[in-house]
Amino acid sequence: MSLKMKELPTSERPYEKLEIYGAKKLSNSELLAIIIKTGTKEETAVTLAQKVLNLSTDKNEKNLNFLQNVTIDDLSKIKGIGKVKAIQILAVCEIAKRMSLPLDISNIRIKSSQDVVNLLKDELIYEKREIVKVILLNGRNTIQKILDLSYGGTNFAILEPKDVLHEAIKINAQNIIIVHNHPSGNPTPSLEDIKTTKRLIECAKMLGVEILDHIIVAKNGCESIMKFIDKENENGYV
Repeated sequence: MSLKMKELPTSERPYEKLEIYGAKKLSNSELLAIIIKTGTKEETAVTLAQKVLNLSTDKNEKNLNFLQNVTIDDLSKIKGIGKVKAIQILAVCEIAKRMSLPLDISNIRIKSSQDVVNLLKDELIYEKREIVKVILLNGRNTIQKILDLSYGGTNFAILEPKDVLHEAIKINAQNIIIVHNHPSGNPTPSLEDIKTTKRLIECAKMLGVEILDHIIVAKNGCESIMKFIDKENENGYV
């Protein structure tokens, strides 16, 4: 039987350790143990936290991104992690994800494809579903709005021009950048990705709106579809 948390030396208890040394001195399992709060008769909160971390298939122990895709059912299968603890863990993960987003997108000016990647990569890279985001810009390429067009596990090719252009016309956006993720990890666009993008470009042009870029985000890199569509200035918008 393992030691109870109160039986550990003060310097080894996560709460006291954080108070004395600061959060940066705690391991991932110790930080997670603070969220879990209590263990069981057989195991401490730190031991339970380590079992949560063992759900990851990544050998890099510092990488916690897998938690973004863990479900309540996954966590509840661990003895000692009930529904309440599972929900608490997922809530903290969502807070962490939102903290990576800029506080105010309305003043962000997009100058290149890298600006787009920096803005949305952390949000999309570990998604298991394929998600489409549409960035609406004014004439100076300052963000007016970001639309979420989620299609679950389906293909980008089903995206209709009206879905992309309706809001752009409504708010008088002059430029558009499309972003979607590839859960497979491969950023290379499919033939359907390219064909659909060409179609969107033509439809937007007829309405006086320009699609500046279409970027694919994936674990193994990011790719601009404009490289495949014989378009000048594919990575620079200024």
